[in-house]
Amino acid sequence: MGSLLARAAPFHHVSLKPEIQPPTVQECCQDGRDRALAGQDCTILPLITFSHTCRITQEQCCAAAVGDGLCDKGVKMAKEQGACELPVFMGEPWETKISKMCCDCCVLGLMIDSKGSSCELQGLMLERQCAYTAKTCCGINTTEETNTNARAPVTEKPVASVTTKPPERADSCRDSSCSQLCVGNGTCACLGGYQLQRDGVHCEDSNECLTGSHNCVSGQVCINTEGSFRCQRESSCGTGYELKDDNNCQDIDECTLGSHNCGPDFLCTNTAGSFRCYPKERCSDGFIQDAIGSCIDVNECVLHTSPCLPSQTCINTAGSYSCRRNTVNCGRGYHLIEDGTRCEDVDECRAGNVCGGHGCINLVGTYRCECRTGFIFDSITKLCEDVNECRHYPMQLCAHKCENTEGSYQCSCTTGFKLSQGGRNCEDVNECEANPCSQECANVYGSYQCYCRRGYQLSDIDGITCEDIDECALPIGGHVCSFRCSNAPGSFYCTCPPTGYTLAYNGRTCQDIDECAAGIHTCSVTESCFNVQGGFRCLSFPCPQNFRQVSPGSEASVNVRCIKACQPNNVSCSLNPVHLITHTSLSLPTFRDFSQPEEIVFLWTTTAANPALPGGTNVFFDILAADDEFSFDVEKRSQQGMIMGVVRQVKPIIGPRDLALEVAMNYVKSGVISHRNVVMIHVFISEFWF
Repeated sequence: MGSLLARAAPFHHVSLKPEIQPPTVQECCQDGRDRALAGQDCTILPLITFSHTCRITQEQCCAAAVGDGLCDKGVKMAKEQGACELPVFMGEPWETKISKMCCDCCVLGLMIDSKGSSCELQGLMLERQCAYTAKTCCGINTTEETNTNARAPVTEKPVASVTTKPPERADSCRDSSCSQLCVGNGTCACLGGYQLQRDGVHCEDSNECLTGSHNCVSGQVCINTEGSFRCQRESSCGTGYELKDDNNCQDIDECTLGSHNCGPDFLCTNTAGSFRCYPKERCSDGFIQDAIGSCIDVNECVLHTSPCLPSQTCINTAGSYSCRRNTVNCGRGYHLIEDGTRCEDVDECRAGNVCGGHGCINLVGTYRCECRTGFIFDSITKLCEDVNECRHYPMQLCAHKCENTEGSYQCSCTTGFKLSQGGRNCEDVNECEANPCSQECANVYGSYQCYCRRGYQLSDIDGITCEDIDECALPIGGHVCSFRCSNAPGSFYCTCPPTGYTLAYNGRTCQDIDECAAGIHTCSVTESCFNVQGGFRCLSFPCPQNFRQVSPGSEASVNVRCIKACQPNNVSCSLNPVHLITHTSLSLPTFRDFSQPEEIVFLWTTTAANPALPGGTNVFFDILAADDEFSFDVEKRSQQGMIMGVVRQVKPIIGPRDLALEVAMNYVKSGVISHRNVVMIHVFISEFWF
């Protein structure tokens, strides 16, 4: 039963007559049980003594008796019905909870007994009261169990033994030091509302408000008291009421208490929560007394609901009123009926085409248009206004563009798209199917792209037309062809000089024709044919006097070596330092973008560059004859430990030109030229760079 058995009544100061001998604890308990059987509230029992112990005993025994009765109902239901349905039990929720608990526990005991098991309920951790009820229903027959006076109370609290019967072992508690109750074998217990301290002897108050064991309902505040608690209303009763000890609000009779403010000429009449002042003397008809007793006019037009006929207007006068015939002015949507007494509704839907082709519904004093799809009724203009779906549902109706129409909308697409079959989405248009480009077309999402074949470029003006690319006019056009570039539609072609050259397989490079190898030259038998770029030369190099040709062979050659051959006793020939004259020929182009010296001839010697013995031979190079612009020089170098001379062109020369260089190779030993070799270099410079 929890806190229901531990609730104490609020303490009331009750005047009691002096008693010669206070009642015993048993008498206090019996008084509480008697009051419970009489139907009194155990929380507000009248005190029979100022003893705190007696008050607790009285209340707990009363609660135990109430619990016994509730538990008996549950036991009886279990034995008669064999089932415990909550709706069968009547009373407050806490009452039905006790009855159902005892019913369930009794059913458990009956089931254990029917199976022939022990009624000791070993291994079942039941609440004490439930265990007691189950053992009782299991251990005795049905006839004995229905007699509630023949069994021990089933509502005994777990923490205290409060009963009208004395303990069986009273001798063991005779010398007990328990502060409240002794339950045998020297064991102490406490009354309801108290809890045993750690010393096992003394009891201290249990604060039900903190432990949550109270049963105060919503709207009440729990207030702890010694050994119990009380529930007090959170809000006051309000003006004109007072809070009684039973937590109920009672009306205050201001007239009886004299707390009213009625004047001497008024009578006070109490009302629920207040009072009324009524005058002692009455005024004549049409007047009423005010708060100070003066007679004032009654406004019958306001006091009464309809003092005049419906077609008349009430006008208040002193002590009475008069009725005047109305001049009816009907509002908009109404018109006056024939007798002129009232206005009735005008059916605008029959008066004309007020909704402009839409549906019309007549209403009291007005009308409403039932608009077609795509329109909405404007309550101000009373017309069906077009709904701009494009504005109300942006980016939801159409994939691209939305255009509002009368009662609907229309979707359209941006350039490069067309409406799909549903009329809302857009799909790409393949513009290339219409052949918009002059050459090639590539469809892209929402558009198309024209492009041209090789040798053409897209027009910057319309982006459609393909224009021929003049490859010869491009910045790199001068290097496309070796000689001359000729533009053609979509391409170009290269040409070479009319004589001496032929176009190579790549179609761009001009290749020299070797007339000497092809046998198409005009040289005589005594001349040597030397091929030059763009032509040929017929060469013949006879040796000078006192020189003879070395191994001339059967045919003339472009490279001739003449060695000194002096006649006997020819002193001047013997003193001439020149020992060898060599003729060589070289064909060069006109160097384009000449920026640094070009090495054209390498003169090799067998003379060591760094002789091991002092006084060794050294070689010096010198140009004896060249062009007037001094376009050549010779540079001495060391190559693989030997002295070498390099003839270089140091200035640009524009062809065609035929030049002859005479280079001397002076062999010096001990500061004296021992001998000299002369190299005659015949340079043929072409007109072109290729």
